[in-house]
Amino acid sequence: MIGKLKGLVDDSGTDWAIIDVNGVGYEVHCSPRTLAALPSRGELVELHIETHVRETEFRLFAFTSKMEREWFRLLQTVQGVGAKVALAVLGTMSPHDLANAIAMRDKAAITKTPGVGPKVAQRLLIELKDKVPDLGPVGNAPLEVGAGPVEGAAASDAVSALTNLGYAPAQASDAILTASREAGEDATAKQLIRLGLKALAG
Repeated sequence: MIGKLKGLVDDSGTDWAIIDVNGVGYEVHCSPRTLAALPSRGELVELHIETHVRETEFRLFAFTSKMEREWFRLLQTVQGVGAKVALAVLGTMSPHDLANAIAMRDKAAITKTPGVGPKVAQRLLIELKDKVPDLGPVGNAPLEVGAGPVEGAAASDAVSALTNLGYAPAQASDAILTASREAGEDATAKQLIRLGLKALAG
């Protein structure tokens, strides 16, 4: 199996690119997001590859990060989601945005993906809510811990959502405590999650 390609960008189209590795051109299928991130023709690129082997075809799917490739695999564990839909989702949403949407049960954000209707989006939210932690935290910067406990049902739900995303309980509590101070005592869990993720990624 091919897990990574490092070579020169030779050509590209609407959903594919050809990577020249020592004179051999590998055609890889990419999301619009990945294609947009590719360097100019003739420049060096390193891509993480998912290889699909079927009876009648051999296809390579390319991603700019291991995290994106893991999401591609995870999305296809959901009933009704194949490689085409998984690639479309990742072309519409970054791994960070997708994780946030799952944490906040934001079906509307996922249905913005072409070809993904409400039923498929709902299955994504239900079937992936407990699998996201396997991918690790999606934030960019840790917070200092020890700010104190959070109180209230909405805050508790928000902390639970962040820990399900892979954040440490103390880190999640601090983020939601900060969010609570900003949003006020009447804030909903969804508002606190959004503000908490913003603080963690800041």
